[in-house]
Amino acid sequence: MLYEAVRLALQAILRNMFRSFLTVLGIVIGVAAVIAMVTVGQGSTDQVEADVSTLGTNLLMIRPGQPSQGPGSGVGGTAASLTLKDVEAIEEQIGSVMVATPSNSRAMTVIFGNVNSSTTVTGTDTRFLTARDWPLSIGRAFYESEQRTGSAACILGSTVRQKLFGNSDPLGASIRLKQISCRVIGVLEAKGASSFGTDQDDIVLMPIRAFQRRIAGNQDVSMIYASIRTGVSTDKAKADIERLMRERRRIGAFEEDDFNVFDMKQISSMLTGITSVLTGLLSAVAAVSLLVGGIGIMNIMLVSVTERTREIGIRLAVGATEGQVLLQFLVESIVLSLIGGLIGIVLGLGLGLLGSRLLSIPFSPNPSLVLAAFVFSALVGIVFGFFPARRAARMDPIEALRHQ
Repeated sequence: MLYEAVRLALQAILRNMFRSFLTVLGIVIGVAAVIAMVTVGQGSTDQVEADVSTLGTNLLMIRPGQPSQGPGSGVGGTAASLTLKDVEAIEEQIGSVMVATPSNSRAMTVIFGNVNSSTTVTGTDTRFLTARDWPLSIGRAFYESEQRTGSAACILGSTVRQKLFGNSDPLGASIRLKQISCRVIGVLEAKGASSFGTDQDDIVLMPIRAFQRRIAGNQDVSMIYASIRTGVSTDKAKADIERLMRERRRIGAFEEDDFNVFDMKQISSMLTGITSVLTGLLSAVAAVSLLVGGIGIMNIMLVSVTERTREIGIRLAVGATEGQVLLQFLVESIVLSLIGGLIGIVLGLGLGLLGSRLLSIPFSPNPSLVLAAFVFSALVGIVFGFFPARRAARMDPIEALRHQ
């Protein structure tokens, strides 16, 4: 009986092909929009997590000063800078810290021959490569003697290497930073753009002591990166570092911190949370099309019942039960919805793939969402097709046969 109901439903749909297409258009648009939005949103979330992970795993960043309030604010205040002794204290006294490394940065122009480029010069040490999980593609890290004496040795980011040297080997070449001649000893592996849109590879590393003496002109450390051991809670490590820094900076029990410890996992959670909320809002708006599509199906099914009144009367007169008539029209409504759902799923995945390519983010379809969209399409057909089907099943055969 079900097979026969499906066959009759398909015949009725094919008999009015264009009208059937317009009927399911709302379902198609709703399903496609929801799948496309969620797919792109999931891809954006995956991209944010990947971008944050390129900054280093289990990474904490310590900066002087209190964070200013308000959007777009950085670290404010006139607190004392960090020092190299703070770096050593964190690494030696906090057992959960694998490595701690200093960082001082300044925007500068780097010159090689007749080529120059604006970049970021960062003073640090070899532990920076471990903390940031940033291996070298060629060359070597700083020697201990170079770090201790502040030799002018440089490690280039891949963007700087490409701008200054193209595809030629830069090892052993001397570049200029203002009046400083710096020998290239290595090149970092490419990391690409961060989730904040900055090019991480547009960087030059040099020993922190050389940076302090020859560029900054002071002994300050603007940031400390602390890489936490695998399996250790970053929350516990953060609390331990805060307690140590309060002791070292002689902050009283009732005084506020004059430094900040940032957890990269918290930044990642914040960014992915924003992405998820936006995706949810857009998907909710798109889901309204499903409601509109369901109303369209109900409307057309009511029209179909009216057009086929005599056919219904004949079926009832020759012995068809109310249940069989109700099943026939209900199946027709469900088939319409499922056709719309299938077209919407294919279209939504196609739009999601296109959006992922245009935005350069991973294509991350959700199989559970696809299944849910298919099931929801069937539910729309049942809910919005039941009233027209019941109306057809409750017709009086005699009155139906009199209908012209």
